[in-house]
Amino acid sequence: MKIFTAAQIHELDQYTIEHEPVRSIDLMERAAKVLAAAIMEEWSDQTPMVAFAGPGNNGGDALAVARLLADAGYTVSVYLFNIHNMLSDDCAANRERIIEQRKVQFTEISLNFDPPDLTPDTVVIDGLFGSGLNKALMGGFASLVKYINKSPAKVVSIDLPSGLMCEDNTYNVHANIIRADLTLTLQQKKLSMLLPDCQQYIGRLRVLDIRLSPEYIMNTEAKSRILEEHEVSALMKHRPDFANKGTMGHALLVVGSYGMSGAAILASRACMRSGVGKLTVHTPARNYDIMQISVPEAVLQLDKDDYEFSDSVVCDDFDALGIGPGLGQSENTAVALIAQISRAKCPVVADADAINILASHQAWIQQLPKGIILTPHPKEFDRLMGSASASCYDRLMRARQLASRLQGYIILKGHYSALCLPDGQVLFNPTGNSGMATAGSGDVLTGIITGLLARGYNQADACTIGMYLHGLAGDLAMKDLGKESLVASDIISYLPKAFLRIG
Repeated sequence: MKIFTAAQIHELDQYTIEHEPVRSIDLMERAAKVLAAAIMEEWSDQTPMVAFAGPGNNGGDALAVARLLADAGYTVSVYLFNIHNMLSDDCAANRERIIEQRKVQFTEISLNFDPPDLTPDTVVIDGLFGSGLNKALMGGFASLVKYINKSPAKVVSIDLPSGLMCEDNTYNVHANIIRADLTLTLQQKKLSMLLPDCQQYIGRLRVLDIRLSPEYIMNTEAKSRILEEHEVSALMKHRPDFANKGTMGHALLVVGSYGMSGAAILASRACMRSGVGKLTVHTPARNYDIMQISVPEAVLQLDKDDYEFSDSVVCDDFDALGIGPGLGQSENTAVALIAQISRAKCPVVADADAINILASHQAWIQQLPKGIILTPHPKEFDRLMGSASASCYDRLMRARQLASRLQGYIILKGHYSALCLPDGQVLFNPTGNSGMATAGSGDVLTGIITGLLARGYNQADACTIGMYLHGLAGDLAMKDLGKESLVASDIISYLPKAFLRIG
């Protein structure tokens, strides 16, 4: 699913109007019917509705929805804010329709506003401002938003919660944004809906198909998109019947320090579950017994230091290198890390302490090989970039810039993990759940991607498949185990089912 900008969303509407062809007022009516049906699915006609409509097309949507609800037997009050006596054409047309209908308690506000009493039984239909908003709400509209947010009423927002911008909310006034219980967005998700710091405003999200032009959607480039399962399935390689372990790739994991062998075990088990033919694990000597017992399929290569990674190894015989989980951040390990990455002649995945070491040795970032894969969580990324990001949008833009500068791949981990590609594209992963917010989940992802790289996938495909599989395995585990008790090793246990699903 493509994620269009606010400008492209407007173009999509106009293209549909011109090429379907359909009048804009009829397209609004079509959207209103879908919106009204969705509201009626949620609340019975015994629920009092209060609609707040702005002067633009989002307000026109709200007026049309209110009229349709009234026709269906709902009690509806409507407040249209026409402060500057300047309604959009379709909003004005729907004002006339609602006045002619005479089933709605209609109030048009041009100056003073006496807000209605919003009870716990009331549902507020928020149609003040939609995806066209490009600055923070101020003045009377900000006061109205605060009034709605303080009320006990349920709030359903049309397209976007009013005050929330389609993409960048870095400098928005967060107190002046509607906090919806339900957002009914039209046709496609907006970028801000995928960002963690915007979730508090969106509530439950439903995407409603209003049959906007499929031709425009297909032919228009988008910098961001949400992965779909059929795309990932199409990337999967067939495993030849005459394959042997020598033809299925040889991965190297440089992982674990004394006391952090768990990270090494998780990454190693995940790597072995990802189809790789052979795995060598380079780890301190103190991890020998537990690694032999926990991952008998792996070959152990012991560091000369008993407790930490201190000596880089030759990578000539390996098809992929994963480095970082449980590694520690001592200076000896830091020097060995950059030496190891520099010696690698194969694709590299750097995670966890590898990223933390790079964050404290900023000059080394310029030495990273082209095509490197970094998989930071938000705090690790902020440390790597040298400052805390002001917003999730800002962090995403920085990640895009870093991927372009390094000509590498950055996976910003979290709900809707974002894969930033060297060409500026961003792929959002729809799989995964909050049960995966547990220690070791990132180590599992490192193992999966390293295994896929060794198996023969290129970096882009390994990252795409890896993060999708990782989240899907977590989702399958959640269905059987729930979220609260899910641990990282459960993700590994469900990887076979995830492969079966998309293979």
